[in-house]
Parts: sequence; structure tokens; C-alpha cells
Amino acid sequence: MDDSPSARPPFPAVDRVLAAPQAAVAIERYGRVATVAAVRASLAAARSAWLAGAAVDVSVERIAIVATARLEADDAPSQRRVLNLTGTVLHTNLGRALLSEEAIAAVTAAMRSPTALEFDVATGQRGERDDHVRGLLRELTGAEDAVAVNNNAAAVLLTLNSLSEGRETIVSRGELIEIGGSFRMPSIMARAGCRLVEVGTTNRTHLADYAEAIGPDTALLMKVHPSNYRVEGFTKEVAAKELAPLARERQLPLVDDLGSGVLVDLSAYGLQRERTVQEAVADGGDLVTFSGDKLLGGPQAGLVVGRADLVKRLAKNHLKRALRLDKLRLAALEATLKLYRDPDRLARRLPTLALLTRPADALKTLAARFAPALARAVGPAFAVAVVDAESQIGSGALPLAAIPSGGLAVSASEGKRAGSALTELAAAFRALSVPVIGRIADDRLIFDLRGLDDEAVFDAMLAELASAREGAAA
Repeated sequence: MDDSPSARPPFPAVDRVLAAPQAAVAIERYGRVATVAAVRASLAAARSAWLAGAAVDVSVERIAIVATARLEADDAPSQRRVLNLTGTVLHTNLGRALLSEEAIAAVTAAMRSPTALEFDVATGQRGERDDHVRGLLRELTGAEDAVAVNNNAAAVLLTLNSLSEGRETIVSRGELIEIGGSFRMPSIMARAGCRLVEVGTTNRTHLADYAEAIGPDTALLMKVHPSNYRVEGFTKEVAAKELAPLARERQLPLVDDLGSGVLVDLSAYGLQRERTVQEAVADGGDLVTFSGDKLLGGPQAGLVVGRADLVKRLAKNHLKRALRLDKLRLAALEATLKLYRDPDRLARRLPTLALLTRPADALKTLAARFAPALARAVGPAFAVAVVDAESQIGSGALPLAAIPSGGLAVSASEGKRAGSALTELAAAFRALSVPVIGRIADDRLIFDLRGLDDEAVFDAMLAELASAREGAAA
């Protein structure tokens, strides 16, 4: 390459670029410091491209445009909105439950001004932040008292550390679960400072196993929901209502960890029945732990309800401060819990329940409407079909419950590259301005429409992909 001064393109000075109208807009929006850095980076990239032999446009206007695009990309939020068409409604990696309009409004109001988070307006004294949800949780579950922390793992950690630190906790071997991200119940117990005592076998545990394991160092008995798996066949477990009399006889607390936790009978909505929090309390659980952002349909939270004397011990634990909820999630949780006071309208007002109860026939009709636009978006190298699908709840809730659904399946033309073609197509959907997330199964890219929360956005994304692919072909 000719590196003589006469052969070099006339790279503009930074000050000249900053004087361009496009740069002035960038300075107003992003600030002078950030804009100067973006201009310098754009000039450096142009120089590198030129040294590599590429033709470059180094006009003032072009450098200003490139710098502004760099600023816009850097300013985009890292938590991008996506369309969840995976078929998993409560997808942990996609944020789990969608909040209700009431919860969104409550969070917005709490963000805009100071709130009485830990202030008793009536007395003018310091208050308790759990008071914002304590009454609702007592009312809805029948428990004596309640505390709220930042997730169910934290609820279990706080419970075990408060009641069993330095002592033994007895759990069935078949309930020593591992949840997403390789978080294991035995590890949580170790961090809580208690000693795990396993009883029974992987598939069968009897009441006598618990009774024989109780000793002078035993602090509590614990039941753990299997969450994301089921052991079937030659099995036996001890239900909480069977374990509760033994716990009372030995004067030990019974902790019942429900994992997801549900406040309504799901069978009333055509879904597989799951034991409710109210039933866990009635079955004799001295403390019951569960999540706020799974089947309950609220924000991320861990909830503990049960005996007032035990809840008080949790509230006084110094760990509680480290695990507590902020005002925004408390606002969302309070608004979500209030929806349960009106069960007749719950399926319409709570997005999680609304998505789970969408009729499969309606979803297939919706899929048929989208099929032509999807076919245009993916092009003639792919075939599009309306298909029956099976959704799942997700986040460890009812792992074997398949919910009939409807969706669209995209299959590639025959050939050695069929698999890679689908992978590339899935990547193209993820690269849209609102990423569309499906799943690849059985040599098809499947879009399950149960989780589709905005039809207009899906329409727009199909048009965006069609335009991009047609432009590339031209």
C-alpha cells in the first residue's frame, strides 16, 4: 500500500467532526465527553480499515454518523425486550413472570417519589417494610405471620440459618434437589450453617426414617418440593400432613419448602393441580417458603409464612437486612397479592395465569394468521406449517405438566446444511430489533405462541426480517 501523505485519505480533525450538525445532536443527547470518545474511536477504526486495504469514507458527515451509531449502540439497554415463543411460559432466562398492569403502576408510583417504606405515618415512628405485604399474606394463606426476602433460595437460607445454625436439619434423600445454575439444596444448607441429615433412599422414604434420625442436635424437619423433576415407579414419600404430627410430638418445627408456590387451585383453570400454600399451612407446616415470581405471577421474591414466633426469629436475624426487598419489588408484590382477593377476574388480570389458560385452538388460529408473514420472512428455502405444540410452565413448576398449545414450525430444505440453516435462521430472529426467541427441536424451528404477549410487535418483526432478507438478496 502506498503510505505516502498524498495517498492517504484526508482524515478530518476531531474538532471538525464535532462541528458537524450530526455531532451537535449527539453532544446534546450523550454529552461532549462521550461524543469525543466515539469520534476518536470511529476515526481510529477508519484508519485501521484503510491500512488493511479497504476503501473508506472519511468525510466529516460520515465519521459523525458512524460515531453517533456507536453511541446509540453503547446506550442501548442490556436487558432488551424479547418475544418469548419458546413454549416455556415462566422462562427463568427470560425473566419469568410478566407483571400485571396494577403491579407496573404501583412500581412506577413508587419510583417517582419518596414512600413510607419503613415509616409509620400514623405514629411518625420507624416502621417495618414487611408490613406492606404481611397482612395480605396472612389473609391469603391463613398463616399467623410472614416475611419477604429477595427469592426463595434466600427464604430457605434465612429459615435454616435462623432455626438450625450449628444443628441438624433432617431431609429425605429424594428431596435434595438441584435447581438452575447448579444451586443445590445441600449447598444452601451448608451456607446456612446447619448440618444436613439425609434419611431414606432416592426413591423411598418412610415416616420411621425421620423418627429414627431425630437426636439431641436435631433442630427441624424439612420437606422440599421436587421442583424440576419427578421420581416415578416404586416410590414412597412422607407427606407434610403425615410428618407434622411427628414434628409436634418431638417439639420440632416443620419447614415446608414449596419452591414455586401457588395461591389458587390451578385445576379450576384447567391446569394440573398443585398443592397450594394454604394447604401447606393447614397440613401443619410451621414455616412455608415459596417464590413470588413463578406461579404467583409477581416480582422476584421469596416468601415465608407460618408461626408468628418462628417468623419473628427470621425477622430479627441480621441476614434479613442483606436479603430484604426494596420498595419497588414490595410495591409490585403488594399489588400482585391484592389481585388474589378477586379470584373471579384473576385469570384476566394476572398475565401468568392469562398466558397459561389460553385455549390451544385459539393459538392455532393465531398461528394460521401469522403463517403467510412468517413464510415471506424466512424465504423459499424454508417451509412453514401450523402445528400442535406442548407448552410447559417452567421455572421448576409442574415439570411433567404439558399444556396443549399451537404454534408455527419452520423446516429447512433437505440437505446436509439443513441443521445449520435452522441455526442461522434462529440467530437471525434473535438479531431483530426485538429478538424473537423460539426453540429448535426435531429438525424444526418452533415458535410456540402461548407466550406471545404482543401480536403487533411479532408482525413488525416478521416484516423487519423479510425486508432484511429481501434487501440482502437484491
